[in-house]
This record gives sequence, C-alpha cells and structure tokens, in this order.
Amino acid sequence: MDSNEARHSTAHYFLEGLNDIGFDYLFCNFGTDHAPLIEAMASFRQARRKMPVAILCPHENTAVHMAAGYAIATGRGQGVMVHVDAGTANSAMALHNLCRARIPVLLMAGKAPFTTRGELLGTRDTYVHFVQEPFDQASVVRPYTKWEYNLPSGVIAKEALRRAHTVMQSDPRGPVYLTFPRETLTELWSEGQIRSYPAERFGAVAAGAADAASIDAIATKLLAAERPLLISSYAGRNHATVPLIDELARFAGIRVVEFNPLYVNLPHDSPCHGGFMPAKALAEADVGLLVDVDVPWIPSDMPDNPATWWAHIDVDAEKRNFPMWTFPGNLRLPGDSHLILADLLAVLKAKAGSGFKARAAERVKRLAEEGNARREQAVKAAAAPGSVGQINPHYLCAALAKALKPSDIVLNEAIRNGPVVAQQMPRTEPGTLIGLAGGGLGFSGGMALGLKLAMPERTVVQIVGDGTFYFSNPQSTLAVSGHYKLPVLTVVLDNSGWAAVKEATLRVYPDGEARAGDAFGATLAPDMNFALVAQAAGAHGELVSDPATVEGAIARCLDAVRGGRSAVLHAKVTKL
Repeated sequence: MDSNEARHSTAHYFLEGLNDIGFDYLFCNFGTDHAPLIEAMASFRQARRKMPVAILCPHENTAVHMAAGYAIATGRGQGVMVHVDAGTANSAMALHNLCRARIPVLLMAGKAPFTTRGELLGTRDTYVHFVQEPFDQASVVRPYTKWEYNLPSGVIAKEALRRAHTVMQSDPRGPVYLTFPRETLTELWSEGQIRSYPAERFGAVAAGAADAASIDAIATKLLAAERPLLISSYAGRNHATVPLIDELARFAGIRVVEFNPLYVNLPHDSPCHGGFMPAKALAEADVGLLVDVDVPWIPSDMPDNPATWWAHIDVDAEKRNFPMWTFPGNLRLPGDSHLILADLLAVLKAKAGSGFKARAAERVKRLAEEGNARREQAVKAAAAPGSVGQINPHYLCAALAKALKPSDIVLNEAIRNGPVVAQQMPRTEPGTLIGLAGGGLGFSGGMALGLKLAMPERTVVQIVGDGTFYFSNPQSTLAVSGHYKLPVLTVVLDNSGWAAVKEATLRVYPDGEARAGDAFGATLAPDMNFALVAQAAGAHGELVSDPATVEGAIARCLDAVRGGRSAVLHAKVTKL
C-alpha cells in the first residue's frame, strides 16, 4: 500500500460499486444507519461525480415496488435502501411479491452499530441503536431472497455488490439482500486496497435453449395433436416472446390460455387467445405446453385430463421456492422460453405436411369463432351501467378501455374484479399489462411509479379494489408521484370490502353460520372518500357513484394525468 494514496470511507467505495454494477436509481427510506452513505453522497455531489439518483420514498412498500417497476421496464435491477430491521420488516411483503415475480432488486439495510462506547466512528449514539438489533435480521426476508450477506469489511464492498448483482440478474432472477453495520461504512481504505469486479468477468448467468431431442419430442406430439393447449403467465416478460407465441399458436392451431397473467403473453385479439380460464380446454387437451407459469390451473376446481401429454418449458422449471408443486410434466425443459419456442416452431415448420397445416388452420378458425363469442359476451356484460351507488364494474372498465391507447400500461390489482378488468380491457401490445405474482396486496402503486419513471412517455393506469388501495400506502405513492412528477391514474373499484374473504368463506362453508348471519368480517368503512386522499396530496381526485358520470370522470382524470398530475378515480361499484 502506498502511504500517499488517497483514503476514503467504505461508503465512498460503496457508491463507486453501485456505479460499477450499473444502478441508475436508489429508492430510499433512510435511517440513522445510513449517515456514512449520506455523507458520501454529499461529497460525490460536491465533486460532481456520478452516482445513482436517490428517490426518497415515505414508505418501504413504495420503494421496493418502485424499483421492481423500473426493473420490469428496463430489465435491469435497481437498489433499495431501508432502515435496519424496521425497514426490512416493512419491505418483506414487497420482497414476497418480487420473489414470486422473479424481479431483480437489491435490498440494502443497515444494521445497528456494534460498538457502544465510542470505540469506532459510527458507534451507538441513540436509543434505537440498542433496540433495533434482532438476533437474525435477515430472517425477516430470507424466504423471499436468492442471496443474503452482511458486509464484514469495506475492503470487499465492490466484490459484495458485484456478487449481489450477479445473483439477482441470473436466471431465474430475483431479489437479494445485503446488510452493513455503520462502523463498517465509516472504515477508511486506500484506493489501492479496493479491487473492481467488471461485468465482463463476473456477470450474470442467462437461461439457454433446450437439446434437439427434447424439441423434436414436443414437435412430434404437436404434429399428432387434435386439441393442443398452451398455458402461460409470465412468458411475456420478454416482449419478443409475445409475437413468437402468436406465430406458433397460429401455425400449429394451439389454444393459448393466460391463467393469472403477469404480462401480455399473447395479444388478446389473437384468434388463438383462449381466454383466462383453462377449465374446459384442460379437460379436453391431448397435448399441453406449460410455458413460464407457476399456477396453471386450480386442481380442486379444474380437474385435468390424466391422458394429456404435458411439456413444461420454464425459466424456473424446478419451482424450488414452492414447497409443494405437483403439476404434470412428461417432459420438463428449464431454460429461455423464447429460445426453446423458436426452435420448436422451426422444427414444426420443417416437418409439417399439408394435412397438419389444414387441421391446424381449421382449429384456428374455431378458436377465432370462440374468441368472437367471448368478446360478444363481454359487450353484453358491459351493456348495463348499473345503478347509483353500484356502478357495474364491467361498464366502467369497458368505458376506461375505450379511453386508453394500445400502448398505455394497465396494472391489474383489482383482485375479485380482476377477471372483469381482463375481460373488458384487452391488451394487445407486449408490456402493457402487469399482474400480481404474489399474495402481497398493494404492489401496483409503487410499481406504477417505477414504470412511469422508466417510461415517462407512457400513460400508466393502476386498477385496484378498495381493500388494495389501503394496502398500497397511497399517501406514500401520491407523495412520490407529486414530488418527482410521475403522474399515474389510479382507479379504485370500491365494492365496500374484501370480496375475496367473503367468497373464500362461502366456498368452504356454503351453508354455514357466516352466510346465515351475513357475518363475513369483510365489510370496510363505507364512507371513505379516496378522492380526498388524492386531493390532499395535490393530485386530481373524483368520487363517482352514478353511472351517468363515469365517462366524464374518466376523461377528466386522464386529462390530468396526461397533463402531468396524478389522479384517483374512486368508483362505487357493485357491492360484495
């Protein structure tokens, strides 16, 4: 070590390491643990040095989901800074969602200082430093992370960050967790002691293609199939896969069902789109493809055909994070579904004869007719506006769909009205639909902001229920939206409570005491006005309960959003 070399804090090299791994943003909810990083950021700004832009989020749920939305839009995971165990706990639900959605994000949290009497710079100096030290801080988010680490020394700060980035960006992608005590961030190191770890030598691992024999086996089955079925949920995370699935389905006459879609996996106006419920097709299929899907159907409600031959093509074919996962797969191919399906289509084209092409064309014709019938049914469902205080959600969603452009992005977190959104608001372009992968409600507010940050030219619409609106920390998301000028439209389909809770109780106890007494523990405060929550944050807010006012309210809200101001449309829809 050269004694004349400049010496800097671990926090300084940490910021350099964040630059090295290509972070554009840090979504932050700072605490006392971040003092060395805040000081280093101030020094970087003074020296006009590059570093990730800090976005301050009043709640961790907003921060983590905002980072996720940006990662969805760009393919590049970002960083989130939260405060010790408390911020980690507030982040846990969002980490659950990111784990299930396979979204790369680096969650970083400080740890309580480990010195007590001033032995090191950064020692404990306030009450919370004594009470914010659990025995196992990482256990709060361990079930939802691919990797976790506590930085033991600043000398490996850049190495630890590269390792975190490599793991989170490797297929299947997902969140990772890194902690650091305050004293570690204040350590001083000479520039010669800190090594760099470039991406070209220490980069992520990408999923690949499948072997030719497996591709040939699937092609052989499809060439002989009479009722082929493809079910997908998240293949559309790669936008190039969407037209590929469409081409494959049209060529081979395959019905494609999106069950709980997280993305657009097939244009919803494709003749081969088989809707969102696989039950009937599942019972009839002779050959099936599961493509990037976690829950292809609900076995208790949708029995599958035991004679169906299934191929499972998935970036996460093992489903290691699911303690039980027993959906059928005669042939399982882990890998990149785009590469695998492209090879499959090429083999089919090479082997298909005129007889196969004629049968496939006939199937496509029948599927298109079924699709037309579903669309006619959707029009009928939306025809009745509803009544004052109980707007028909089909009517409202159909009106909203007419006001949107094909490129506008819809986040569907309407839960029990989620099927209504899917039916009435078809999306035809890749990347224009985001669904809920996990069970943590409240994802769409922060994620909408992250999408808007990455794609400021796009209109982003978040559709939620009243229960979900509470979960989404709306004061936080609206504050971030206003402060950073990220306008989004939030539509609240207020059915007066948790319909999922009521329906679950009725499924288990259809003739029980809860039904007899109409006591489901599901009704929420009936007099809340979410439009006023929006107005308190400086956003545009409207409460609508009369169907006759819906179209005008939608137009005013979209005008506000396209003019640079967020809007909340609180609609009183059919009660649960």
